[in-house]
Amino acid sequence: MEIQNKVVIVTGASEGIGESTAKLLAAHGAQVALAARSVDKLNAVAESITAAGGTAIVIPTDMRDQASVKALIDQTKQHFGRIDILVNNAGQAVGGAVESLSIDDFQQVIDLNIFGVLYAIQAAIPHMRPDGGLILNISSMVSKMALPGIGGYASTKYMLNGLSLTARAELEKDNIRVILVYPGRTATAFGQNGIGYRGTTAPRPPMPPQATSGQTAPPNAAQSAAQAAVMQVDSAEHVAAKILEAIQNEPAEQFMH
Repeated sequence: MEIQNKVVIVTGASEGIGESTAKLLAAHGAQVALAARSVDKLNAVAESITAAGGTAIVIPTDMRDQASVKALIDQTKQHFGRIDILVNNAGQAVGGAVESLSIDDFQQVIDLNIFGVLYAIQAAIPHMRPDGGLILNISSMVSKMALPGIGGYASTKYMLNGLSLTARAELEKDNIRVILVYPGRTATAFGQNGIGYRGTTAPRPPMPPQATSGQTAPPNAAQSAAQAAVMQVDSAEHVAAKILEAIQNEPAEQFMH
């Protein structure tokens, strides 16, 4: 899809990958709706975009709340007249071994990483159906791996992958294309903003664990390749450039390298 003059919603747009993506898409001529809970940070991103000659509006949104997500979609449509692209970027990490994973922490992350995405997809589809559109769901390379200590977080991305690929098949008839994007280890505050790391030595995703004596080898070549990919640290700007590339080329899955 050509990005010029398209209306794009970016969730989790207050920092990190979301902020970089919003700025890059706006620089390429998109009209951007910025969504997150941090109003002050969103305003700063919007001011940066408009100062550079772009177009952006701020819509404070709690992605865990279905009514709030629906309001995001409806207000974007009301303001711009249409919705062309939805970038489901908002997400959070959770740490802990499977046997001791906090159910409350895990539920919070499921509510954001899965239900928040589903709320947005379901609300956007009716607005996209007349003219088609793109939905980009930001997964993670940890969904291609099995790393001790972050099974809760990784499992939400495994689920997101299945949901997205199925939605891609279901929505093809409506010319709504669903794309999965797989960031690896990225130089943002994402890991520091995770929950559930109290009293655990688990790595903060998407940081793979350090090799230790007696550590078993990856179970297959695909996981080995994924672990090698996630060892490289990418900038948020690099991930944003790959998101733009995915919008332009529309693959089913977009990797970083």
